[in-house]
Amino acid sequence: MTTDTSADSPRSLPDGRPVPHLTGDERAMLESWLDFHRATLELKCAGLDDAQVRTASAEPSGLTLLGLVQHLAEVERNWFQRAVGGLDVPPVFEEETGYALDPRRGLDEVLGVWRREIARGRELCAGRSLDDTGRIPDGPVAGAEVSVRWVLIHMIEEYARHNGHADLLRERIDGVTGA
Repeated sequence: MTTDTSADSPRSLPDGRPVPHLTGDERAMLESWLDFHRATLELKCAGLDDAQVRTASAEPSGLTLLGLVQHLAEVERNWFQRAVGGLDVPPVFEEETGYALDPRRGLDEVLGVWRREIARGRELCAGRSLDDTGRIPDGPVAGAEVSVRWVLIHMIEEYARHNGHADLLRERIDGVTGA
């Protein structure tokens, strides 16, 4: 069976996630892989209630699916708005880390915030070359120049790593595996 996944003919998996491009230009390929991993995180939360997405992985970790979505909203803002866009924006959530759970904040709200951060990042990257640069805003290499290409690759890595965590969390919650 042959599936055309070129930029001109996007396809979806049976679970609704986009199939990353197998051929095409570098930008389209990187963006399609990032979209695939974003969709995978959302799929891991699908069909769960607020209590389930607050279920921690295993002692002593307090990692939850809700915490992962919050964290990745922060990551989206940090890399696309602060690093690529050069914007001086505050953290998305008031806590020191997005992993902290606030009993007032539910899954629908957090997914909405996460989606808005993704949309804003797309706006800021539109029209920029993969070779355009920004600056890492903080951390051990604060101020280092970084290309849009590097940020996209890093974001794919960040989502892939956390989607592995999400796989384990989802399996613990209701036994669902795969994807």
